[in-house]
Amino acid sequence: MDNAHGGPLAVALQDLQHIFGERLHAFVAYGEPSATPAASLALVSSISADDLDRCAARVSSWHRAGCATPLMLTRDEFAGSLDAFPIEYGEIIDTHRLLFGADPFAGLAIRVEDLRRACELQVKGHLVHLRENYLECGGRPAEIAALVTDSAPPFAQLLRRIARLDGVPVNTSVELVAYASSRTRIDGRLVGDLLALAKSRGASGVDAMKLYPDYLAAVEALWRFVDRWRATATGQ
Repeated sequence: MDNAHGGPLAVALQDLQHIFGERLHAFVAYGEPSATPAASLALVSSISADDLDRCAARVSSWHRAGCATPLMLTRDEFAGSLDAFPIEYGEIIDTHRLLFGADPFAGLAIRVEDLRRACELQVKGHLVHLRENYLECGGRPAEIAALVTDSAPPFAQLLRRIARLDGVPVNTSVELVAYASSRTRIDGRLVGDLLALAKSRGASGVDAMKLYPDYLAAVEALWRFVDRWRATATGQ
């Protein structure tokens, strides 16, 4: 069990213990350990309107301490929503650090098909976004460059989620480029440029506007990959 004492989530944990008492079953941090604000999940046996009022009175102090407003659910609500939020809840399970209570995720698992469907939905949404917003840019180079730059971080996150679906660990940009080029057949140089944009925005030295045609084609290819993923994976 991790120790929350002295960390940004210590204030939130202390308040939640006071508010929920024995109804607080577990409190976990999740996401990148260095992320600010720190993300957390409180699993409780019940949540009343009075509980929410008392928590609302403490939100400002949590934010000042460097923590995001905790996600609050019962364990049954969390377990019953794994099919609806397989990406989001899967990342919580994969990255969680227990700060209080017993491991709340014992025996829980994300169904592969639920994760595939969620990845497909996100890829299609990203593709629609790139097409529609390009029209809104009206051919203006600066706006096209901004579209590519602003959409680069979600693209990088999407690639990582597809790698997770594929069961391939990617901890660095180099590994993600290698995965994308070898498994999804997307040009590695394009992926590297998009990852550079995602990391440093305008300081990347990448001409974002010139990337758009290849970027659009890559997302189209990624959608086809995810759409056929089950048959492709079976054939490995």
